[in-house]
Amino acid sequence: MTPEQLSTAVRDVLTAAVDAGEVALPHGVPGQVTIERPRSRDHGDYATNIALQLAKKAGTNPRALAEVLAARLREVAGVEAVDIAGPGFLNITVSAATQGELARTIVEAGDGYGHGDALAGAAVNVEFISANPTGPLHLGHVRWAAVGDALARVLEAAGAAVTREFYINDRGAQMDKFGASIMARAHGEAVPEDGYHGEYVSELARAVVAEVPGILDLPRDEQLVRFREVGYRLQLAEQQRQLDEFRTHFDVWYSERSLHERGRVEHALEVLHKQGHLFEADGALWMRTTDFGDDKDRVLRRGNGEYTYFAADAAYYVDKRERGFDVCVYLLGADHHGYIGRLKALAACAGDDPERNIEIPIGQLVKIVKDGQELRLSKRAGTMLTLGQVVEAAGVDALRYSLCRYPADSPLTLDVAQITKQTSDNPVFYVQYAHARLDSILRNATEFGIDRGELRPELLDHERESILLGALAEFPRVVATAAELREPHRVARYLENTAGTFHRFYDACRVLPMGDEPATDVHRARLWLVAATKVVLANGLGMLGVVAPDRM
Repeated sequence: MTPEQLSTAVRDVLTAAVDAGEVALPHGVPGQVTIERPRSRDHGDYATNIALQLAKKAGTNPRALAEVLAARLREVAGVEAVDIAGPGFLNITVSAATQGELARTIVEAGDGYGHGDALAGAAVNVEFISANPTGPLHLGHVRWAAVGDALARVLEAAGAAVTREFYINDRGAQMDKFGASIMARAHGEAVPEDGYHGEYVSELARAVVAEVPGILDLPRDEQLVRFREVGYRLQLAEQQRQLDEFRTHFDVWYSERSLHERGRVEHALEVLHKQGHLFEADGALWMRTTDFGDDKDRVLRRGNGEYTYFAADAAYYVDKRERGFDVCVYLLGADHHGYIGRLKALAACAGDDPERNIEIPIGQLVKIVKDGQELRLSKRAGTMLTLGQVVEAAGVDALRYSLCRYPADSPLTLDVAQITKQTSDNPVFYVQYAHARLDSILRNATEFGIDRGELRPELLDHERESILLGALAEFPRVVATAAELREPHRVARYLENTAGTFHRFYDACRVLPMGDEPATDVHRARLWLVAATKVVLANGLGMLGVVAPDRM
């Protein structure tokens, strides 16, 4: 019995008590009843404080209400005992057979276990990284590459329709500086002081010259355009390649240029004008974002007729909403904290609810340490620590898992030696090893000719079996909470706890017979439990974009 099933059972019991006149609830039965796992096994398998929550509304005391509910709950199939604790807590024990059936449920659900419908019907746009196409993705992007993708996976698991989007900043002065830098390197000239100086610029120069024969003979203004555009295409392709290798894939690569080329900026201004928050002053067009808490009003179009970057931001937001997204999530770096107020105000100026339609999580910086030295990022000048180099140093699995297991809004320092060592105090190894161990048990069973056969759930009555089943039952709720709170690190921490619960079960309960001992129904039932645990760990790792290995 899962917590969700028990929640439904308690709600049904409460409804029956109201219908029978045993309980008076003028405002009706709540839509959901919270069920929790008690810290102590002495308090049963599950607990709820519903009697304490509703007693005042029901015009009675909590313990009296708990007595009514307990009497009815004891008649529910699969419920073995109901005790009342303290002022009115209900401690519920379910039968071993009912609890053990969860193993069958999980194995039969397979890849779908842990998925739910908490966010069903929600269309969510998750935009992250959104780097300039003027250089390789670097250390500053690595955190969102992992966390943004994991968040999208968790939201999908909770039932949301998710679109992963990369906003390409391919317009503005930085693009001309980029083209001029490549052109200078191609001619063996010094790169402009405010240009791009990394070694990758020389590599791009050679690639552009090879792809466009005769480019160096064109007039300088034509050269600039060709170097800029071909270099842009090559560099964007390199960003896409690096992200693919990091298992971060985008559904949409959205060009900032396209907003202007397709008239989306002008269209957005028309939409915003109808909402009544635009005004003209000093020959410029402004948005009165201070109406909604921004620290100052924002210019959309300067007096010379040029649109500001904020005008593109406004157009991009309106475009997202018109594409049908209910929630627009902007995952921004630590240096973009000031964007929260203006983007929230922008949503409000567009007639939306800034507390529902737009979210702006801020990710803090991450430092990577190798051999006692911090791997540093140097942007335009000198060498650049690329995403590819960080992956090469730490590995995809170790890096993704380690980045995802902490709240994104906390600063993070990762030591390459620590996150790649194969010991039980390394969380990613600990979880992956548990999965590999589970697979090994199942392989050995096959080699010994032991089939799981038909599950006899009542045989899973050992305390360690019950605790492990309880942990597996929590997985759907953990995923739903992680999605609701936008905190994929909850999945990682759950996996670590569950891996530990499995190891303790395995130490206490023999799964495979020893020597010539015949396989019993207890062994077979435990193989069902092993298979269910393997499903949960694999599904959880998959939500983090981490491989669930069969062997280590």
